[in-house]
Formats: sequence, structure tokens, C-alpha cells
Amino acid sequence: MIDIQHHGATTGVTGSCHELNVGHDGVLIDCGLFQGQEEGRDANADNLTIDFPIDHIRALIVTHVHIDHVGRIPYLLAAGFEGPIICSEPSAIMLPEILEDALKIGFTRDRALIEQVLGLIRSRIVAVPYGQWHSVFDEGACALKVRLQRAGHILGSAYVECEARDGDIQERIVFSGDLGAPHAPLLPEPQPPEKTDRLVIESTYGDKDHEDRETRRYRLKAVLEHALEDGGTVLVPAFSIGRTQELLYEIESLIAEFGESSIEGELTWNNLEIVVDSPLAAEFTRIYDQLKPFWDEEAKDLVQQGRHPLSFDQLTVINDHKDHLEAVEYLAKTHRPCVVLAGSGMCAGGRVVNYLKAMLGDKRNDVLFVGYQAAGTSGRDILTYGPRGGWVELDGERYDIRARIHQVGGYSAHAGQSDLVRFVEGISQPPSEIRIVHGDRAAKLALKNKFQGIGLMGIMIP
Repeated sequence: MIDIQHHGATTGVTGSCHELNVGHDGVLIDCGLFQGQEEGRDANADNLTIDFPIDHIRALIVTHVHIDHVGRIPYLLAAGFEGPIICSEPSAIMLPEILEDALKIGFTRDRALIEQVLGLIRSRIVAVPYGQWHSVFDEGACALKVRLQRAGHILGSAYVECEARDGDIQERIVFSGDLGAPHAPLLPEPQPPEKTDRLVIESTYGDKDHEDRETRRYRLKAVLEHALEDGGTVLVPAFSIGRTQELLYEIESLIAEFGESSIEGELTWNNLEIVVDSPLAAEFTRIYDQLKPFWDEEAKDLVQQGRHPLSFDQLTVINDHKDHLEAVEYLAKTHRPCVVLAGSGMCAGGRVVNYLKAMLGDKRNDVLFVGYQAAGTSGRDILTYGPRGGWVELDGERYDIRARIHQVGGYSAHAGQSDLVRFVEGISQPPSEIRIVHGDRAAKLALKNKFQGIGLMGIMIP
């Protein structure tokens, strides 16, 4: 029997964890953290228990290193998992880095224990090149091999093709992971598989499309110019991996194009200060820079021209916590125009919270959201109540929202509805079953209706 079970990302967009069983053996595709308030199963960041049997699990396959796809890996190991962790070559480099941060925040401050866990994780990682089949097991009547293909979501992201055999039954099953939007900076867009019998697909933006890249780029320009006219700070809650690097890439392109153009008075794009205040984001920006062979052709061409999309002159990186606190105090008191990218992306912790506490009450400042805000996060509350002059609770205290709130949705690292439909339509032998996961209920239902509208059958919402 070839069977699929789901242990996350069925009641919302986080906690991705799916199980593929072939006979008596199985594999997990992702093992992520729950974030925000997701419906059912007490699914939240406080519930980290591996509450399903794992004795038969032979391997963990990681689609990409966002925390909602890998955050429960330490708990999986603690529960007794002893198999390999299969991922792409860039993900193999980044996975220990993201888990080190997760361990420090939610597991332990004991440096020796962290190093012990990271050493165990590094010893389990099996880096598989894109496009190559990798045998997970082949024993008697049952066999499973997997192939990773570029997903275009963040560096190293992959969708997983599974070739499963149990006796006379053979199936090709595809797990999408998170698919990227076409024409995203730095990364080539995902190409559909040639065939699949069953497809498990994300639906984060299953009910809407994004702006095209040129439109969102000029919207970013307009929002930044408008926000900086009154000498305030533009605060961008940014995910450390993917979004931060894409934003830096786009901001560098605006500086290159409009360098001497005035934003306000003597402030030009050439002397606008951009700050990345997140040690993790800074580290992943460095890793992105090192992994140029995995960039798309446009980004490689810029490097050939002598441009530095991720390390330009106007960029300042803050690592030290004392420097961070001083930057918050300085920017809150002065009228120095500045763009600050700080983690975390959903304002659910991290250094962005200190900026929000200091700056939300001042109408000179602006908050720019460029990514999805899950229900139950401070980011969702600010986005919802900020335009109404409301308040948000941060670390148990209420803060009035007087800063202007903006959203440029086109910078999502996720495919929009049309992109998801195009991906499925591009499969020459379409699936007989499609399972829609990793989305709010409205997004899932909208995507289901869209699929049915083009004649696809066997649509399920687990």
C-alpha cells in the first residue's frame, strides 16, 4: 500500500509535515514549526511534540529551510528518529544555521548541548543535487527513490518527486513544498514535473495573484519615497531567508537606476541608508552571496557588470545586540531617514519588536509588510488594526499604532493562484488526485474551485 498522511499545514499555513508510506516503511517530507493561531489539534508554537509514530520512518526529506518546514527537527531527533536528512546542496549549508537559531530561541542556551545537536544534524544531512534520483530504500517488494527539483521559493528550495513501488503498484507522487513566484529576484522559476499520479500542493495564495515584478518594484519605490519625506524610519519586518535578500536586490536596483534622484531635499537614493538588523538575516545574506552558482541568469549578469546586489555601499549590518539597542534609540529620537529590515517577518519575536515598541506611536514612521502574516501573529494584528488607528499587544503591553502601515504583496516568495494553476497545467500527465495543504481555508477552497474549473478531478482538502 502507498499512503499519504499529514501531520501539519492542514489547518493553516505553518507546521508543514507530510508522511509517505510505502508498504511498512515511510518517509517524512518536512517537519516544521507551527506559528500563530492555527485551528484544531492545539497547533501552535508551544506544541512541539512529535505526536505520531516514527519507528517506520526511514528518512526526512526537507523541501527548504524556513522554520515552518524544519523547526521541529530537533524534537524529531529527540523522539528517536535515526534516519538521514535529505535536502538540496544549498539547503545542506543553510539548515544547521537556521536550526542553531531555533535551538537558541526555543530549546536551550547551553552552547555545548546546541553544538551536540547540530553535530548530530550535520552528520545526518545527505545533500542531493537537483534533478538526480536518490534511492531512499529498495528492499524486496518495496522501493522508494526521490528527486529534488528547483521550487524557486528561497535559495535551495525544492519540490520532491517520489517514485514509489509496493509489489505491482507503482506511483509517482509530488510534494510541492513552497513554490516560488515567477520572475522573483535571484532565483529561476519552478518548472513543472513531466508527470505525477498524486500531487500535494501548497495554497498560501490560492485565492489571489501578486502584482507583476515591475509594478511591485515601482510600488516599493513609491512607498519608500513617500515614507521618507517626513524624516521617519521605514521598518520592514523581514524573513531572514529569502525575503531579506530579495528586498536588498530590489533596493540596490532602485539605487542603481535612480541614484541622483531626490527623495526629499538633499536626500537622494545614493545617500539613503539601508540597515539590516538581524544576525541571522546577515548570515544568510552572506551565504546567498557565496552561492552565486544557484542564482538566476539576470542576477549573475549583474555580478559580471560589477554590481553587488547583496553588499552595496549604502548597506549597514547590525550584529551586536548593544548596537541594535542603540540604533533603536537613535532612530526613534532623530529625524534621520532610514530603511530598516529586521526580523522576524511576522513580528512574532526578534529585534523587530524593539523597533515596533519604540516607533509605532510616531506618525513619522512607517511599517512596510512584504510577506504573509499568519493569523494570531503581531504582524497580522498590525496589518489589520493599524490603518484604523488601533493598537497591538507586544510582550504583554498595548502599543498604539500611529505609524502608517503599508503592504506590497508582490514580494511574497510564494506563487500566486495563477502561478499554482499554471504549474499544474504544465504537468503533461496530470494527477488523478490533488491534495491542497499549507493555506487558510478560504485560499484552499478558492484554489480547489479553480482546479475544478479547468477540469481537474480528485481534489482533496485534508
